[in-house]
Amino acid sequence: MRIRGLIAFVSVIQAILFLTHFFIYKTWTFAAPGNEASALWLKVTVGALSVSFLSTSLLAFRYTNPIIRTLYRVAAVWLGIVSFLFFAAGASWLVFGVTRLAGVDVNFHAIVEILYAAAVLSGVAGLLNAGWTRIRRVTVRLENLPETWRGRTAALVSDLHLGHVRNGGFLRRIVARVMKENPDAVFLAGDLYDGTAIDAAKAAEPLRGLRAPQGTYFVAGNHEQFGDDSRYLQAVRSAGVRVLHNEKVEADQLQIVGVPYNHATQDGHFQKVLRQIGVDRNRASILLTHAPDRPHIAEQEGIALQVSGHTHEGQFFPWTWIAGRIYRQFVYGLSRIGKMLIYTSSGAGTWGPPLRLGSSPEIVFFQFE
Repeated sequence: MRIRGLIAFVSVIQAILFLTHFFIYKTWTFAAPGNEASALWLKVTVGALSVSFLSTSLLAFRYTNPIIRTLYRVAAVWLGIVSFLFFAAGASWLVFGVTRLAGVDVNFHAIVEILYAAAVLSGVAGLLNAGWTRIRRVTVRLENLPETWRGRTAALVSDLHLGHVRNGGFLRRIVARVMKENPDAVFLAGDLYDGTAIDAAKAAEPLRGLRAPQGTYFVAGNHEQFGDDSRYLQAVRSAGVRVLHNEKVEADQLQIVGVPYNHATQDGHFQKVLRQIGVDRNRASILLTHAPDRPHIAEQEGIALQVSGHTHEGQFFPWTWIAGRIYRQFVYGLSRIGKMLIYTSSGAGTWGPPLRLGSSPEIVFFQFE
């Protein structure tokens, strides 16, 4: 039954990808000059590209080698560009229809060429932007914050998605940038891994360089928990990072709480977990949990600051708009619910297409006052 469901899901996704490519192709070839040989070459190319991402993804979840990693990266970048091309195709028909209604004679293929060129340039800009990690500095004021923590800093890194697109080299650069700031604590808010085939221990090795006086802490995200998360968590522990699993630690009188993704997806269970942990409402606390799905539960249980990731701020249009509709005020940045502050990071890496347009990758540094 599970295999049938998977086959059905894959079939639906592939059908959507094929229809998207077909729409882009038909828009390009409508009233376009050309010959049969070039038309056949274009059909074959578009057909191959339409199956590229799904086929390489299926391979990437089972195998890892230089060829598969390269093919997956190319297919992932292409998938992002296809998103822009799809909207460019739709805009082409919209412009064509409006000009026809207005009685203006335009060259339809010239419109398509201009909009398709803009779509490709947008994809290139998104690719470059995704590789430029910003430093965000956020000042937070927490009630009952221990005096020892005033003036201290903590780093938040989420959603690195180590796998076939980014690997240990990327993590090493992130670690170097974090340690340059000498934070007092480091929070890793999940999705360190992408879920594709990877040597988890080797990829996590650069985490050994994260050394903070008040500790380095990790909670699992949904990508670690697609299946058995034990190998990922063991790799993180072996690199010297404290994995928090429904527990609380004391860091110089500050309560640091960690709840992994799959224990924070339902109101009742999430609330039960937090109550079992035993957060002292009269003292400041920081909750690490991957997604900003249920901040009202954390606020009810007396958490002072929740730090999360997961949303990626949508990465690029239209997903930026969709993420905003789903998570609203909690999609990105610092916000408040009741007495609790919550910060949602856009993440340092990417999932799927390694593109960002309308969002930026980041490392966050909190300054406590």
